[in-house]
Amino acid sequence: MSVQRQLKLGAFMRPVSIHTGAWRYPGAHRDANFNFEHLKRYAQTLERARFDAFFMADHLALLNMPVDALKRSHTATSFEPFTLLSALSQATQHLGLVATASTTFDEPFHVARRFASLDHLSQGRAGWNIVTTSNPDAALNFGRTSQPDHAARYARAREFYDVVTGLWDSWADDAFIRDADSGVYFDPARLRALNHQGEHLSVKGPLHIARPVQGWPVIVQAGASEPGRQLAAETAEVVFAAQSTLEEGRRFYADVKGRMDRLGRHRDHLKILPGVLVVVGETDGQARDIRAHLDSLVHYESAIASLSIALGCDASAFDPDARLPPVPETNASKSGRERVIALAEREGFTVRQLAQRLGGYGGLAMVGTARHIADQMQEWLETEGADGFNVMFPWLPGGLDAFTEQVVPELQRRGIFRREYEGRTLRENLGLPRPANRHFPR
Repeated sequence: MSVQRQLKLGAFMRPVSIHTGAWRYPGAHRDANFNFEHLKRYAQTLERARFDAFFMADHLALLNMPVDALKRSHTATSFEPFTLLSALSQATQHLGLVATASTTFDEPFHVARRFASLDHLSQGRAGWNIVTTSNPDAALNFGRTSQPDHAARYARAREFYDVVTGLWDSWADDAFIRDADSGVYFDPARLRALNHQGEHLSVKGPLHIARPVQGWPVIVQAGASEPGRQLAAETAEVVFAAQSTLEEGRRFYADVKGRMDRLGRHRDHLKILPGVLVVVGETDGQARDIRAHLDSLVHYESAIASLSIALGCDASAFDPDARLPPVPETNASKSGRERVIALAEREGFTVRQLAQRLGGYGGLAMVGTARHIADQMQEWLETEGADGFNVMFPWLPGGLDAFTEQVVPELQRRGIFRREYEGRTLRENLGLPRPANRHFPR
C-alpha cells in the first residue's frame, strides 16, 4: 500500500507580507516587519501549525525605486537575518529557520561560519537560501560600480557552494573528545583544512566551529533561469519556485527532477515549494473582496516602480493604457522578467493593469475558502506540480491566523499535512538525508 504524499510548508516572512498594501490593511500590525515581539508571535504560531520553516529573504540595498514609491514600502527597514533567526531559535523548538545569504557580495568563510552557528544554536534547524543577488544597487554598497553578469554570478555561486560545504566538513562529527584526564580537547586526525584554490575563490580553512548538527544546513535555492535550474538540480534540497499556473509548475517540476535523475540524485531529496499568496475567506466571494481591498491599497507610484524592478528597466515611460512594449534583456533576474512578460500576455493586461498587479503581488495566488484552497494545494501535490508551498500571507497577523486556523486543519483532515513533527531537525521534518562528511565518511 502506497504512502500518501505529504505537503511541506514554508512561510515567507521577510517582508512579513510580500504584498505592498499589507501594512495598510485594517487590523494589520503596521510595524510587523521590524517588531521582534510580533515576529516571535508569528514564528510560534507557525510552529503550533507544524510549518516546516520560517523563511527570511534579504536585500543588500534599499529597493532601487524612486523615493515617491519607496516611501510607501514596508520593506524599507528590517532585521538582519542571522540576528533575527538566532533570537527566534531560542523562542521555538521545531520550526526551521532559513536565511538568505548572497554568493556575490559575501565570502564563503563568513557564510559557512554563520550558518554553522545558527544550526548549533537551533539544534539543527538552519537552512541556507543561496542567492546571486540581482539588485544593481547592492553592488554600490560593496565597493563596486556594477554587478558581475548573470553567467558569472552563477559560476561563482556554484564554486561558493563547494567551498561552504567543504568548510562545514572541516571537522569529523567525533573530533571533539574533550578528554580531561589526558588534557586533549580534540583529535587532530579528525580535522582537515580545505585548501581550496579555484577560478573565483581561494580559501584555506579549516572552519573553527564544529560540524553543524545537520551535517550541513539545508540547501535552498530560488533561481528559475537555465543556470538556476541546473544549480538547483546539482545542489539544492529545497527550491522556492515562482510558477503562476499548475501547468507551468508541472513543467518546472518535471524539468528540475529530470535533471536530478540524469545527475544520479534521488528526486525525493529535493522539495519544490512554489511561492503562493493565500487569501482565506468564509466564502469565495469574501476572499475575492479581501484581495480586491488589499490591491486597492497599492499606490500607482509603487506599482510602476515594482514593474520597473521586475523588468530591469524604467517602465515609467511606457504608455500606461497600452499593452507592454518589447522589453530588452538586462543584467537583472532573467526568470523574473520572463514571468512578468508571460503574465502580461496571458491576461492581456495594459501597462497600468500589469503594474497594479505586480505592485501588490503578481505571482501564484489562492483566493477562497479553506476547502477551496486545500483542493488546489492537493491538486498541485498529487499531479507533481509541487512538493508543498512557500506560503505568503496577505497581511499580519490576520492572514497568518486565517491560514493556520482554517486551512491547516483542512489539510490535516485530508491526511496530506502532518499533525506532529517527524523529528527534531529541519532535515528530519523535510525527509532529507544527513550528508556524509567528504573528509571523514565514517
